[in-house]
Amino acid sequence: MTVLIDPARWPAHGTVFSHLVSDCSLEELHGFAEAAGISPRAFDGDHYDVPVERYRELVALGAEEVSGAELVRRLVASGLRIPAAQRPGKLDKILTQRFNRLFPGTSPLEREPVVADLLTRWSEPHRHYHDRSHLLAVLKGIDLLVRHGEDCGRWTRSVKLAAWFHDAVYRGDPARPAGQDEEDSAILAERTLGDLGLPDAEIAETARLVRMTVTHAPHPEDRAAAVLSDADLEVLGRGRGDYARYLAAVRDDFAHVPDADFAAGRAAVVRSLLETRPLYRTATGARLWERAARRNLSTELHPASHHWTR
Repeated sequence: MTVLIDPARWPAHGTVFSHLVSDCSLEELHGFAEAAGISPRAFDGDHYDVPVERYRELVALGAEEVSGAELVRRLVASGLRIPAAQRPGKLDKILTQRFNRLFPGTSPLEREPVVADLLTRWSEPHRHYHDRSHLLAVLKGIDLLVRHGEDCGRWTRSVKLAAWFHDAVYRGDPARPAGQDEEDSAILAERTLGDLGLPDAEIAETARLVRMTVTHAPHPEDRAAAVLSDADLEVLGRGRGDYARYLAAVRDDFAHVPDADFAAGRAAVVRSLLETRPLYRTATGARLWERAARRNLSTELHPASHHWTR
C-alpha cells in the first residue's frame, strides 16, 4: 500500500504540477490527501494534482518518489486508472457519436435535442455511479456480448436504446417506491423515441427492457433482456481496483443515507445477488464475469474471510 508522486512537470495556472496516486486503493489516497490538507477539488478521478511547491512536503509525509512512467505503470496495474476515453471531456463526444449511429436516417435537428436531454440527465450532479461512465460501460458491454455471438434477434437497437434510457431518470431517493425510477425511465423512452421515427414495436420493446432492469431477472428465452441485464451487471465482474471504485461511487450516490442504514441495505442487495444463479444469463457473460463477480460480492459481504486478488 503506497502513495506515489511523480516529478512536477505538468504546466497549469502559472506553475507545474505532480500527480499523487495510490497503487492500492482510493481510500488510502483520499486519507493521505486529507491528512496533508490537499483540497478535494484537486482530485481528478484517479489522482490528485499537486503544485510543485508542495512536492518536498508530500515526500516528507510518506509519498514515494517515482518517475512519471513508473507512476502510470503502477496505477494501471492497480486497476484504479481511468482510461482517457472515460474522462468527462471526451465522454459526451463518444456517447453522442454512439447515439447518432443508432439513427442513421434522421437529421441532426431531430437527434440533437434528444441526445442533449439524455446526456444532461446522465450528468446530474447527484450521480456518481449511475453516470455517463456507467452508460458507456453498458453500451460497450452490449457490443462485447454481441461480438461473442449473443443474439438479440431483431432487437439489437432496442437493447442499446434501453441502455440509454434505463437510468435516464435516477433520483437516488430511497423514499421513492422500488422500481419507480425505472418506470419513469421507461415512460420517458415511450414519450421520446417516437420523435425520432422509431416504429411502435421498437419503442415498446425498448420500454419493456428498461422495466426489466428493476429485477434483472429475464425469462430464460428472453435473449435481448439477457444481453442488457448482463451488460448492466458487468461491473460486478471487474478486477479489484475497478470494483473498489464502483463501491465508492455507489456509496457516494447514497451519501445522504446514514452509514448503518446504507450498510444494511447494501448487504441485502449483495446477498440477493449472490443467491441469484446464474447471475449472468448469457453464456458469454457467465464465462467472462460470473466467477469474478461472486468473488467480489463475497469479499464485500465478508471482507475478513477473503483476500483480494487481481
